[in-house]
Amino acid sequence: MPTESPHGLDPDAAAQRLREDGPNELGTSQRRPLANIAWEVVREPMFLLLLGAGAVYLAMGDPREALVLLGFVVIIMGVTIAQERRTDNTLATLRDLSSPRALVIRAGQAQRIAGREVVVGDVLLLAEGDRVSADGELLETHELACDESMLTGESEAVPKQAGHTVFAGTLVTSGQAMVRVTGTGSRTELGRIGRSLEAIGLENSPLRIEVARLTRRLVLIGVTLSILLAVLFFSLRGGWLDATLAGITLAMGILPQEFAVIMIVFMALGARRMAARQVLTRRLGAIETLGQTTVLCVDKTGTLTRNRMAVAALQVGEQALEMHDLGDGALPEPFHELLEYAVLASEIDPHDPMEQAFHRFAGEQLADTGHLHPQWALAQEYELSPRLLAMSHLWHGAAGTADVVATKGAPEAIADLCHLEPAARALLATQADAMADRGLRVLGVAKARHREHAAHPDDQHDFDFDFVGLIGLADPLRPQVPQAVAACRRAGIRVIMITGDHPRTAGAIAAQAGIDSPQVITGAELADLDATALAQRLRHVNVFARVKPQQKLTLIEALKAGGDIVAMTGDGVNDAPALKAAHIGIAMGRRGTDVAREAAALVLLDDDFSAIVHAIALGRRIYANLRQAMVYTLAVHVPIVGLSLLPVLFGLPLVLVPLHIAFLELVIDPACSIVFEAQPAHPALMEQPPRASGQSLVSGAQVALGLLQGGLLTLVLIALYAALLAQALPAEQARSAVFVALVSANAMLILPSRSVRTGWRPMVSGLPPVAAWVLAGTLLALLLATAVPPLAQVLRFAPLSMPAWLAACGLGLLMLLPFDLVKRALARKR
Repeated sequence: MPTESPHGLDPDAAAQRLREDGPNELGTSQRRPLANIAWEVVREPMFLLLLGAGAVYLAMGDPREALVLLGFVVIIMGVTIAQERRTDNTLATLRDLSSPRALVIRAGQAQRIAGREVVVGDVLLLAEGDRVSADGELLETHELACDESMLTGESEAVPKQAGHTVFAGTLVTSGQAMVRVTGTGSRTELGRIGRSLEAIGLENSPLRIEVARLTRRLVLIGVTLSILLAVLFFSLRGGWLDATLAGITLAMGILPQEFAVIMIVFMALGARRMAARQVLTRRLGAIETLGQTTVLCVDKTGTLTRNRMAVAALQVGEQALEMHDLGDGALPEPFHELLEYAVLASEIDPHDPMEQAFHRFAGEQLADTGHLHPQWALAQEYELSPRLLAMSHLWHGAAGTADVVATKGAPEAIADLCHLEPAARALLATQADAMADRGLRVLGVAKARHREHAAHPDDQHDFDFDFVGLIGLADPLRPQVPQAVAACRRAGIRVIMITGDHPRTAGAIAAQAGIDSPQVITGAELADLDATALAQRLRHVNVFARVKPQQKLTLIEALKAGGDIVAMTGDGVNDAPALKAAHIGIAMGRRGTDVAREAAALVLLDDDFSAIVHAIALGRRIYANLRQAMVYTLAVHVPIVGLSLLPVLFGLPLVLVPLHIAFLELVIDPACSIVFEAQPAHPALMEQPPRASGQSLVSGAQVALGLLQGGLLTLVLIALYAALLAQALPAEQARSAVFVALVSANAMLILPSRSVRTGWRPMVSGLPPVAAWVLAGTLLALLLATAVPPLAQVLRFAPLSMPAWLAACGLGLLMLLPFDLVKRALARKR
């Protein structure tokens, strides 16, 4: 990479080009147009039934009923479209956040922006793992290779040099580069081909499949019963139009159109709540899996620790130096060479926290000492590899002098490069272990000379290295990590640390974090284990060190084979297979590569372990609230079905007509999608074990609870209706009283349905403020609809006197007691 960066575009010029050329997108917006949302809503079975009922009213010569029904159709469509639009807006925001970011130079400063904001003329900085955000000309490269398979179909990486072109959507597999953007959006090669990038979507997760299957069954039952009811009505009373209306009313009562609305609203709003906790949801299906997580595999650096490295200890021969002993004093001369070669083995403009720590400390201690060499030229770089955990830099110094080689890496790798004698190797290992036992990250440093103008060897082993010393770096544990690990333990979630660090360092940090493990398994030991032995060791071992990226996939697959639901964090290109294989892949937002973000289901915007625990707790809360909303929906549909069916069987005047079902839909949808979604989590939710992977959303006992509560309300309402008719009350007034009792009882049913717990305290404690507004709004709308004569007539009600209205409403409110008694009775049986 270059030592000097160009100025790049000025922010004002970039903003002007963005306005002129438009965003760097392919023009295939994921946002659904308003007309498309409206058309999808109109095609819903519920609205087709409403329109069908309106057509029947017109055929019966009752245009007023048809117009009123049409008004309800418009209102319900408006509410539904508003919900869908809100969901779309939330998903669009998440898509923007999860799209690849771009590191650009503007006004001489490197800054990271959204890929859609890149414009022609921008200077991009690319590194391994980046997704190229626009077409551009390469200005400078360093061992650059790109995966262009999405354009060419060829899987082999393509080497790139200055003057070549890189294409939007391709992936940097190795090296670094500086690019001047020449084309964005539809003016890129990708745009011309018409390909599109992967976007956020709601996959066919097990939960969605389960809900869809339940919906299909209820639709089939509804259609069958509606046809039978229409035939029965016609055979008993005649009048095929009235029979059709009775059938439509029953179908509307059975049809669970709320299920799909509840699902998408809960998941989308849940994703937004997670984003507020700095956790980005790329795949909404991951939200339901969070509550099932049994194992959480995490990296050490930057996740459990702060990723803010600082030099803490130096070791040269038998001399050791602790930084806290140094204080504000000058670095002793014997340690100058160690720090000098650590800097020479680092990048010129480093992004790695360890290398930044070397540069920062050297700037403080080696200025004006002759040990810093800004005038030297980097001639060759030997990259870190899984085979050798060390990296080397070959430098051209002053003319007529030998080239200088500096290397740093794992102590055992440096000992191997230096070909140390067994005694020296044992001393180095003892010194490194002493540092690692304190939780320090330990690196060895070595030096070599290479004859000027001689050919550069292909392998680091070909240099004659001399050992210089050891450096220990401190990366303090995040203060909230021990508490978060303890929360996972209480929730039945096992935390496993997988790191490339020294085994003793890993063990020390794990102990500080509260991760218990009888031993630490290294990558070398892991390679010697067969599947049976690995499965046995995995039952007890929670810390793995010196693990190579490809071995993470082995661990994930072994955990999954043992029946665990696995979440895993990762940040590098080589982590992508393991992130994809895990049930929930979690990428690092700050230090993670684009390819890791694309493979993951969640992205930690702040790279904070405690955010994962918050996400798991929120996932459990969303699932628990979704389950309660489904049980409530089932319960409130039972009396609707009963009041549509039983009057026909008993020869009573009809209680409900399509207009009433439309009114009830306006009550049920907000209750489910707003009240239940806002329900706070139970305090003991993270004290419970994870949900079993095969567990249904709604258990048989919960279905029984909903049916019994709904059935009890049905019996009370039918008895009330028959008693009022027996007292010679007009059918319209009896219908009004029953409807008031039905809606008020449904409102009260929200309280015991909010939680699985029994008792009065759970019903009223923690009630979200929005619930009070929904309940008050429901009762107010009910009062207007049944007590105000013009509105009551429109809805085919006879206005009730205030005492009669209060009596009917009171009966509905009093249903809270039997609802709770049924819940308590079933709870005792379980």
